[in-house]
Amino acid sequence: MRLADIGLTAQDIKDKVNKYMIETYERFDFLAETAKDMYIYDENGTPYLDFYAGIAVNAAGSCNDKVVAAVKDQVGDIMHTFNYPYTIPQALLAEKVCTTIGMAKIFYQNSGTEANEAMIKMARKYGVEKYGPHKYNIVTAAMSFHGRTFGAMSATGQPDNACQIGFGDMTPGFSYADFNDLQSFKDACTDNTIAIMIEPVQGEGGVHPATQEFMQGLRDYCDEKGMLLLLDEVQTGWCRTGAVMSYMNYGIKPDIVSMAKALGGGMPIGAICATEEVAKSFSAGSHGTTFGGHPVSCAAALAEVNELMDRDLAGNAKKMGAYFMELLKKLPHVREVRGQGLLVGVEFDDTIGGVDVKHECLHRHLLITAIGAHIIRMVPPLILTEEDCDRAFAIIKESVEALA
Repeated sequence: MRLADIGLTAQDIKDKVNKYMIETYERFDFLAETAKDMYIYDENGTPYLDFYAGIAVNAAGSCNDKVVAAVKDQVGDIMHTFNYPYTIPQALLAEKVCTTIGMAKIFYQNSGTEANEAMIKMARKYGVEKYGPHKYNIVTAAMSFHGRTFGAMSATGQPDNACQIGFGDMTPGFSYADFNDLQSFKDACTDNTIAIMIEPVQGEGGVHPATQEFMQGLRDYCDEKGMLLLLDEVQTGWCRTGAVMSYMNYGIKPDIVSMAKALGGGMPIGAICATEEVAKSFSAGSHGTTFGGHPVSCAAALAEVNELMDRDLAGNAKKMGAYFMELLKKLPHVREVRGQGLLVGVEFDDTIGGVDVKHECLHRHLLITAIGAHIIRMVPPLILTEEDCDRAFAIIKESVEALA
């Protein structure tokens, strides 16, 4: 839908949003009318270099031709049905995902936070059924972020985060430990702990990758204690970090892993994958969804996953991530550059605000985000080239210099 087709102006659209929508976002002051590959275009055709990718969603580029074709084809066959009959896209995607990442079973959801809710529910049910009514506690990391539904935001280890403030008591059963500190996690576990749940790279927490020692230590400790290792790969999954799933960078496997974002190629979908044993915890009535496994979303996801794998976009993420991070180290006022693949963060010294850099980049038609007081984060499409990196670096450098 474009302005020329409906006889409205960009200001008309902004006015309608202001009048009718409940706003919880900081709006960028431009109208995103079309998008393709690395760029979003406003109503005047002005290109914005997109290092946001719909928050790590458009991994194979915006409006990828094969994903668009899959959506159009599926819409004409069956757009939606309930989950009692079999559907072709569900089955083909289930096989593709499970065989690609080496997991036994998949359960579809609609989003990342729903996937994390399902993962939490499955782990708790597994613990209660196997060990008894008190075995449902989960240890997560301080400065984590797992979503905004009640269980997921309770798992989020940021008690001062806006997503938790003003909602009353959080869901019981969670405790928190220090990320990349194996002993802290061991100390936080009790006889009632059934699982440890972390992000392989803390995104909202400042772009901090887990160390090899930490990840292997968690896997070994969970095995020793009969606990589950839950990995939130909503943002890191599907080639973002230089491997198909971030856990593959560490040579380990989780008991349950959540995913969303890049899986759908722009269509809403989430999922969890689990081992055969743990997956048995979900039976008729224990969990469900109306739209999870939506035929159109599954068709889009299948096309997206095929694109990611066929074009080795994990390999490109690893290569371009290394190239881009070396460039970013040359920025003025940089304290540290962190990341894994194309999940990249830059922390500046106290003289440079991350939000200020974000806004300066927006003025120069580069889309990035900011987290914390002095950190910017970038999650561009995985089709990124060196030329794209060079252009983004030049804009960020000019923005920082303007602020300094």
